[in-house]
Amino acid sequence: MTTSTTASTTTPTTTTATASATVPDAAAAGTWQLGDRTVNRLGLGAMRLVGSFGSATPRPREDAIAVLRRAVELGVNHVDTAAFYFFPTRSANELIGAALQPYADDLVITTKIGASQSRDGAFEPYARPDQLRSQVEENIRQLGLDQLDVVNLRWGTGLGREPGSVAEHVGALAELRDAGLVRHVGVSNVLPEQLEEALEITPVVCVQNRYGLTERADDGLLARCGELGIAFVPFFSMGAAVPGAVPGGTPDETGAEQVAAVAARHDATPTQVRLAWTLHRGPHVLAIPGTGSVAHLEQNVAAAALRLTDDDLAVLDAIA
Repeated sequence: MTTSTTASTTTPTTTTATASATVPDAAAAGTWQLGDRTVNRLGLGAMRLVGSFGSATPRPREDAIAVLRRAVELGVNHVDTAAFYFFPTRSANELIGAALQPYADDLVITTKIGASQSRDGAFEPYARPDQLRSQVEENIRQLGLDQLDVVNLRWGTGLGREPGSVAEHVGALAELRDAGLVRHVGVSNVLPEQLEEALEITPVVCVQNRYGLTERADDGLLARCGELGIAFVPFFSMGAAVPGAVPGGTPDETGAEQVAAVAARHDATPTQVRLAWTLHRGPHVLAIPGTGSVAHLEQNVAAAALRLTDDDLAVLDAIA
């Protein structure tokens, strides 16, 4: 079996602190290696830059641009995106390019392929292995890059995970890496056995799955990634509790009282506690909260400095 290169990490001290530092700093949560690229563990997801689910209008362009530029000012150097994050008149990739080019040397942009949407917003049939190159090239063109830092094979077209062999698709993505279009390979929305299958074909630098305080089905997969030195990157890690954040979902209020109590002890918000809990799951866990608000961005980045106590973690872990 081929495994990923052992990753190095820098972790912060474990003293208790609040999430209300004067100037939020994404580096406060420590760093992790995505292949040969070093990223701060608190990053940014680009999905919400274009607008909110169910909205008839996109987010104002200037708001998205402001979020991206402020994120970089606060030390965010890991941005997660996809070509299928778009409204008819807004594209997350185009916004990233407009806001951040020329890109800083330390900025790592992660994208995903496999799934795609038509212009009316409906998911299209899942890409065949021979169609992945066009999706990679689309991301390259939109972002204004010559090579993509990390590309995740996003398995399946829905929010739920789907069984099946990923071998042909992972093999096709590895060929694109060998051709110089992709620097590193990741996988997303996968089952544990699909990760193991992928590792038999190529090194994998990250697994991006749905996971959070009240969605713990991947506890075992998270631990397995830690053993292998692979980054585990949860999506919707806090969104499950936010109205409108999860497509077609309703806010999950499980444990809201306990989360609020922990937040009050640290002069923090419940969202910051959820983010801090996510980062406490292991030094290989990266957070990519998405937002279209500079104020919310600053709160999210401030969570990088929030140190939960053992008592806090016991309370939060018991929720699930």
